[in-house]
Amino acid sequence: MTSADQSDHIVKAYDDEFSRLRKMFSQMSGLAESQLDGALRAVARRDEELAAAVRNKDQEIDDLETEIDALVVRMLALRQPVANDLRFIVAMLRMSADIERMGDYAKNIAKRVHALAQLPVSSSNPVTRSVSTLGRLVQAMLKDVFDACTDEDLKKAVAVWEADQEVDALYTSIFRELLTYMMEDPRFITAGTHLLFIAKNLERIGDHATNIAETLHYRVDGKRLGDSRPKDDDTSVMVVGGPEDGPPGAA
Repeated sequence: MTSADQSDHIVKAYDDEFSRLRKMFSQMSGLAESQLDGALRAVARRDEELAAAVRNKDQEIDDLETEIDALVVRMLALRQPVANDLRFIVAMLRMSADIERMGDYAKNIAKRVHALAQLPVSSSNPVTRSVSTLGRLVQAMLKDVFDACTDEDLKKAVAVWEADQEVDALYTSIFRELLTYMMEDPRFITAGTHLLFIAKNLERIGDHATNIAETLHYRVDGKRLGDSRPKDDDTSVMVVGGPEDGPPGAA
């Protein structure tokens, strides 16, 4: 093999590794969206079989993250990338970790389905509807941020980054509402606790979508999205006042 042939071979192998990274990231993204969708449908329908499928499928996301980690380490060690290539490889490593956590949170949501199915709380009561709305907002964030990654669309990435504030605000509202109802009606404590955990997991998925938007922006533009992202979650310092309404209907 001539030196020119060897050089061409190295370049092709390098390009192939980049293609592999993109493909695995795309697979992880699709799985994360599917997992969240399945978890939310399982909660809405109290579908324990679907919830079990969501829990079992989380391993696929974990396996892909492991593969990405191994490939990134190999590329860093053997290729010694610089500039844009280095930012791309490191970004894949960081974003895959965010997606893996999204999968964990979707699995956590699915774990709540069995308990909810045993409780007399319908999907039509006000708090459950609010949690469903939060789920749709987070789903939209995931779709937009993964589309932004595919298209390297910085405008869409910034929109996702800003949308996190709306998710935080709704989560804070749900938190306040659930605590109020549980204080007023102890019969709602068990159901309210499960719904609160679901809402928190959704809020955390939104945070990881925001992380991906920030990483994408830095990878493409070389600049960070400000010193801090917009946040509107004040649940850590919230004081719950007296309720204005009674607890949501049980059935």
